[in-house]
Amino acid sequence: MKVTLLQTNPAWADSESNIRQAQQLMDSCPGSDLYVLPEMWSTGFATEPEGIAAAEADNSALEWMTETARSRQCAVSGSLAVRLADDGSYRNRHYFVDGRRGCVSYYDKHHLFTYGHEDRFYTPDNRHTIVSYAGFRILLLTCYDLRFPCWSRYTAQAPYDVILTAACWPSSRQSAWHILTRARAIENQCYLIAVNRTGSDPYTTYSGASCVVDAIGRTLGQCSDGQQTLTVDLELAEQNRRRQKFRVLDDADRFILQE
Repeated sequence: MKVTLLQTNPAWADSESNIRQAQQLMDSCPGSDLYVLPEMWSTGFATEPEGIAAAEADNSALEWMTETARSRQCAVSGSLAVRLADDGSYRNRHYFVDGRRGCVSYYDKHHLFTYGHEDRFYTPDNRHTIVSYAGFRILLLTCYDLRFPCWSRYTAQAPYDVILTAACWPSSRQSAWHILTRARAIENQCYLIAVNRTGSDPYTTYSGASCVVDAIGRTLGQCSDGQQTLTVDLELAEQNRRRQKFRVLDDADRFILQE
């Protein structure tokens, strides 16, 4: 599976500008199976979403993801700040749009970033989302989730091949980003795709470093700072061979997650 990471510098609360930016980056690297955008890529990390988050039913960024995936016959992934029509709640919703099958999956961020007051306005979810695409089973995570290994633990009941993370991870905690992305890949013997933003918003700055890590912790590709793309080919057969030869997952602790 050919994956392209789209490391963007979102303009604050300017969805149309950010859609154009994503389109330009995607146009520069055609032919991938999956394109991945950062967390809240259409608005910036809007912890106070009123007036910024669009309704899910009338969201130009989600419409663009859906139409682009359909027309390019690929998948497009990334998180958006959305407001739900049924209860008016706000969600940090990580979408996975499969243009080949014409379906949309999503994951609502479980670990809200309380340090930045994300929990004051957004509603978390307690469900995992694993999507099947191009022969891979893909676990969706969002940013802060990377700090909580139990939430992303590979199990026989919820097996996967790739962790896919959309993030707005600040420069001040960049060292943790480098460690945690590799730790989650190694402990679960899986590929990890982590797409961070770059630039700045009204609250902080970001240094990118979007990356792809393999099951033994090797960095297959990593962005520097600045708006850019990165394309990497993932080989499922090679990962399965490693899992069969060095059967770490067979010896994992057995536990049941309780909320």
